[in-house]
Amino acid sequence: MFDYQAPSQLLKGKTIMVTGAGDGIGKAAALTYAEHGATVILLGRTTKKLEAVYDAIEAKGYPQAAIVPLNLDGASEHEYRELANTLTSEFDQLDGVLHNASLLGERCDLQHYDIRLFEQVMRVNVTSQLALTQALMPLLKKSPAASIIFTSSGVGRTAKAKWGAYAISKFATEAMMQLFANELAESQPNIRANAINPGATKTAMRAAAYPNEDPNSLPSATDIMPLYLYLMGKDSLTINGQSLNAQ
Repeated sequence: MFDYQAPSQLLKGKTIMVTGAGDGIGKAAALTYAEHGATVILLGRTTKKLEAVYDAIEAKGYPQAAIVPLNLDGASEHEYRELANTLTSEFDQLDGVLHNASLLGERCDLQHYDIRLFEQVMRVNVTSQLALTQALMPLLKKSPAASIIFTSSGVGRTAKAKWGAYAISKFATEAMMQLFANELAESQPNIRANAINPGATKTAMRAAAYPNEDPNSLPSATDIMPLYLYLMGKDSLTINGQSLNAQ
């Protein structure tokens, strides 16, 4: 999928939410989806970063985006319901969700892992994804072909030493994706769920995980967008329950 060539208007008329849209892969995905015709809902913790992405989309003349500031670490059930109510009043349907927001946590032996930090990583990387997907499900059901994309990792398939809560959260993400895919295939076949392992990419999180690595040796977030486009567009309508590599 690294060399997938998406039609220029692959996502025309679609409404897609991207979490963690203010930076890194989320920012690249938001801009790429907008470039291919989508109305993008930018969800993230830092309003200033979301506004910068919004302005970049406006400057290019892409469909007008929407900004949704939300701290996934501390969001309550009420906030998710309010978010869903707001979106329902603004949009007829939701055609896609990219669950991109994640916390790295600490790189250390699991026996020494701080429990409060562990719980925080799990809240952002796992619990918030479930709560948000549940809240958005009524809008996703209105789409003729909706795509939910979860963000996985190589350490979410084979645990590596000192990856702690992040690795455990990504194993959970893989399970969540498979559950949604299997259950929706029976009850709501117009919604598909898959996961992407972006691989080693030039992002702030990668730099934090590998401080001694030369970031210029890595592909950029924009370089790995072909798979993100593929799974959000019509060419992947039969793909469900798969965990794919962007590289």
